[in-house]
Amino acid sequence: MPTPQQLLAKLAQLEDQNTGHSYGENVWEIVQNQDTFNITLTLGYPCEEQKSDLISRIKTEVGDDTSFDLNLVADIASHKTQGNLPGLKGVKNVIAVASGKGGVGKSTTTVNLALAMVKEGAKVGILDADIYGPSQGMMMGFADGTRPQVRDEKFFIAPKAHGVQVMSMAFLTTQDTPMAWRGPMVTGALMQILNQTAWEDLDYLFIDMPPGTGDIQLTLAQKVPVAGSIIVTTPQDIALLDARRGIEMFNKVKIPVLGVVENMSTHICSNCGHQEAIFGDEGGAGLAQEFDVCVLGKLPLSMSIRQLSDEGKPIVVASPESDVTNSYQSIARKLGATLASQQGDEDSGAFVMPTISMSDD
Repeated sequence: MPTPQQLLAKLAQLEDQNTGHSYGENVWEIVQNQDTFNITLTLGYPCEEQKSDLISRIKTEVGDDTSFDLNLVADIASHKTQGNLPGLKGVKNVIAVASGKGGVGKSTTTVNLALAMVKEGAKVGILDADIYGPSQGMMMGFADGTRPQVRDEKFFIAPKAHGVQVMSMAFLTTQDTPMAWRGPMVTGALMQILNQTAWEDLDYLFIDMPPGTGDIQLTLAQKVPVAGSIIVTTPQDIALLDARRGIEMFNKVKIPVLGVVENMSTHICSNCGHQEAIFGDEGGAGLAQEFDVCVLGKLPLSMSIRQLSDEGKPIVVASPESDVTNSYQSIARKLGATLASQQGDEDSGAFVMPTISMSDD
């Protein structure tokens, strides 16, 4: 039976598969209890779905004769934002999910990534920032006519689905209501639903951005404390061209790009399972290399993803054991690990509430 010091030396050499580096000694706590060890691994990101794999890797490292119990702890900090903007009340980290153009699966990626984070053990919310074409209400399975409750005539109470708090313009309008608004009205609506939603102790708030680099994106950069961003693209050259513009925009406004998600990387035939890169090959990897960011993961063009999204049953909850869900889980862990590698900032600043009133009408 090894001593706690000998056990720690072995565990310190284990590779964190979400960062590519060894864990080191500081994240482990080992307590010997007679013939067994109580091992606690504390990380700056959630990874509950990786626990069984970690247990297997530890057994391989220390031998089957060493008895132990593993406890995973996610110590998620608030991270610095562009210009050290005051933080949002009830939110540790805001993450923008963006794309240079529409039709690349950004909203689908947002909803499944948020649900994957919940499975990993995080508290998560989604803000649908696509004022003209909100889709998160439908994707998360909310019934038409869902409305947020109002507290103290000041705060929206975000509706919840699958453990995720969701706020969207879809909850404030009908499906047939056209949002024929000019830029100032759109950005004003975004700031209202962002700041006046009573977010409840979120580790991550994902903002599903509209495509492009217009008013919403600029308002986000100037007024919303964003800890990092994700770029969703397809391997197609025209999509990569617009994705470059998105990365350049975030670089200019000092919002870190945490990584690239390559969606529709291959087409999977629903009949025979054959995979083919119909939109090109390794485009996301080339983009990531060009801007020195990581590829968080690749996702296929699959009919099941589309069908389940249209039915309001995202694939992460509808098919939890599928290969696609495993890909989303991997992306979620790598995203959390990448953000955690940045310098933490526990004091995110004071929250200033704008003066605005509303009613249940």
